[in-house]
Amino acid sequence: MSYRVFAGGLERHTAEEILRIEPWGPHAVRVRASSGTVDPAAPGALDSPPPSRHAELSVADDGSARLVNGRLAVEASVNGRLRFLHADSGRELLADKSPYPHHPGPRVHAAGGRTEQHFEAYDGERLHGLGQHLHGLLDQKGCVIDLIQGNTVAAIPFLHSSRGYGLLWNNPATGRVELGADTTRWTADGGGRVDYWFTAGDTPAQIIDAYTLATGRPPLLPEWASGFWQSKLRYRTQDELLAVAREYKERGLPLSVIVCDYFHWANMGDWRFEESEWPDPAAMVEELTGLGVRLAVSVWPTVEPGSDTFDELRTSGHLVQDADGGLLTFPWPSRSAEEPMRPMAYYDATHPGARAALWQRLNDNYRSLGVGCFWLDACEPDVSPAVAERAVYAAGPAAEVANLYPLLHTRAVADGLRAAGDDRPLSLVRSAWAGSQKYGAALWSGDIPPTFGSLARQIRAGLNVAMSGIPWWNTDIGGFSGGDPDDPAYRELLIRWFQFGTFSPVMRLHGDRLPHYPEFCTEATGGPNEVWSYGEEAYGILRDHLSLRERLRPYLTRLSEDAHRTGAPPMRPLFFDFPDDGHAWDIDDQFLLGPDVLVAPVYEAGARTRRVYLPSGTRWLDPATGSVVEGGTTLDVDAPLERIPVFVREGAAIAALLR
Repeated sequence: MSYRVFAGGLERHTAEEILRIEPWGPHAVRVRASSGTVDPAAPGALDSPPPSRHAELSVADDGSARLVNGRLAVEASVNGRLRFLHADSGRELLADKSPYPHHPGPRVHAAGGRTEQHFEAYDGERLHGLGQHLHGLLDQKGCVIDLIQGNTVAAIPFLHSSRGYGLLWNNPATGRVELGADTTRWTADGGGRVDYWFTAGDTPAQIIDAYTLATGRPPLLPEWASGFWQSKLRYRTQDELLAVAREYKERGLPLSVIVCDYFHWANMGDWRFEESEWPDPAAMVEELTGLGVRLAVSVWPTVEPGSDTFDELRTSGHLVQDADGGLLTFPWPSRSAEEPMRPMAYYDATHPGARAALWQRLNDNYRSLGVGCFWLDACEPDVSPAVAERAVYAAGPAAEVANLYPLLHTRAVADGLRAAGDDRPLSLVRSAWAGSQKYGAALWSGDIPPTFGSLARQIRAGLNVAMSGIPWWNTDIGGFSGGDPDDPAYRELLIRWFQFGTFSPVMRLHGDRLPHYPEFCTEATGGPNEVWSYGEEAYGILRDHLSLRERLRPYLTRLSEDAHRTGAPPMRPLFFDFPDDGHAWDIDDQFLLGPDVLVAPVYEAGARTRRVYLPSGTRWLDPATGSVVEGGTTLDVDAPLERIPVFVREGAAIAALLR
């Protein structure tokens, strides 16, 4: 049961388990365990590690072992229990759960390939990350989080701890993590292995830096993407879309991107414009380019029988299979008069050939026309839970690999764009997994309700996405599912959400406004959703915030460079830059946009003031009043309908642009 030094790491063999611990980048280790063999080709999110030349490995006479890699030390006991310590102070960061009598131990290898990893839990520990979940919490201690993708849910199994560590559950299996008072337990439904990566950091910034070094740095944000994105459900024709872009130009309003939503195709899986409604897309793109506007087009992974690609993909084995036999299908709207809802298949993003086939269509039918931005909607893929469990991908059954799908779907576009010479790929995506940032994922929060409560939940969701390594995040400004442009109460919500969106990493107006179609069909469209659709009072406020967003764009460019270099997210919790301020860890309804701008969104109907906490260690300027306030202060700040509270670090150059 003794450890041995093997291939740069530590390894322990027993009758029940092979355990391997190895340095994996600076200040980090990777831990793998299996009841069989440790498969070096098992799918995951980790890139090949840079050399850890200064890692120290030793085995004691009693059979225990120790590994030291930068700030991190790992102590491995004879019975296989691991403790992760800060190498300098010796402080325990995390440890395997001490087993109860007759308990199998901290790692469980169960029937059917299910595995568990049990860690100790700690009083006062705050836990962040894990992707996007709309439970309305920033600190997720006490939560049970399913590691399953879904509309409004992006399961990214990276956990940031206030104790000074980050942990990636490097397993794309479906499962869950339970952040209990007595135990933290990770579970994988399939795959037969425990595989996680652990890093020590003295600050949240160091932890995110190490994580994005291990899983991939985000590319630089394209210059056009930092401006305002206009969208609605949906522009039905070329003329309708162009009329909106022209009106923005005529009104002198900045517009960077306009989005062409779903059902602009004849059949799901055609991945091209339907000719009668979009007769000359090349001319459309040319005109938009002349207006300084990019076109983004919706791409679904769904493939309809009779589409341009169905037979080719099926013959090539590029469609997702069903464990019950045949192809995995789910009903979606069709233009077929005989079958307005029909079962449709899914291209298999885990198959390299399928990804190449998808990109070939996107390149031929969109990029050749000048389209370089793709909206990868419904990329979970969007099926019911019962159907999702039956999926069999090229990479394996759903229980083992389902979370790879959104990652590799985004990779299909990123690889294609990079091969075509675009080194700043960006795709708007509804789902993501660990490492999605390296493929230019711009995650949005899905089909959310249009309420103040929903707006409040977005703030916490966006901060946890930031602590999951995804720098580019956004919401449907105003919420997706409803909202009456003529209702004064909704207009107030839209204004407050637009103000939040102005300071979000990506700013995009979208939604299915009233009056809308009562049923989901290929003709579905919502009511008006342009900035002039909400009355004169709202229009003046939204127009001013469009101008403010334009002034922020050079600052966002700087933040993009920071994210590309270190993984630092543009939108982040207050504790990211002020880890020594204990109160900053308690604030979950404000955020920093980069190091210099503090934003306090208004998320209550009728509110015209709000409490704001200013972190200690610097002084803060209120651009609206010119007053300067000492950090470490909580104050009531005016929040008239025209603006939300925003503060700037004293001396920061961005202050002049916010007045």
